[in-house]
Amino acid sequence: MTAEMQFADRGDKKQIEQGLELAPKFDANGLIPAIATDAQTGRLLMVAFMNEEALKQTIQLGEAVYYSRSRQELWHKGATSGHVQKVEEILIDCDQDAIWLRVNQLGAGACHVGYQSCFYRSVDRENLKDGGPVPLKINESGKSFDPDSVYHSK
Repeated sequence: MTAEMQFADRGDKKQIEQGLELAPKFDANGLIPAIATDAQTGRLLMVAFMNEEALKQTIQLGEAVYYSRSRQELWHKGATSGHVQKVEEILIDCDQDAIWLRVNQLGAGACHVGYQSCFYRSVDRENLKDGGPVPLKINESGKSFDPDSVYHSK
């Protein structure tokens, strides 16, 4: 599917930082971090990773495809849940070592545990206790879908 698409070689600093060819820097495991935000609201939805094939498929399909580190396989977002991420824009940072996807999140949410965003918790600084674990608080009013029914958990 993506055999014909090629990324540029990573040349000198000027080419990487100011050039007009995509030359992504994948880490030692062949991965690059990918941040997804809602294209309309700017809300951070999730952070995942892409390998070369996932990035190529994302570009070609116009839908987010990631690489699951836990399952060691490509992960077309929404293939199981129906919560597809339609890509509006793909941005690359100055060093070309991070991807930012601006997406239209279809379905109830981006998070596999049922929330709209994977960033549904924050550090609860008001309830810090000396010597204790750092407390978290939930920022969303509730889950936007039931992950057990969506992912057919047993």
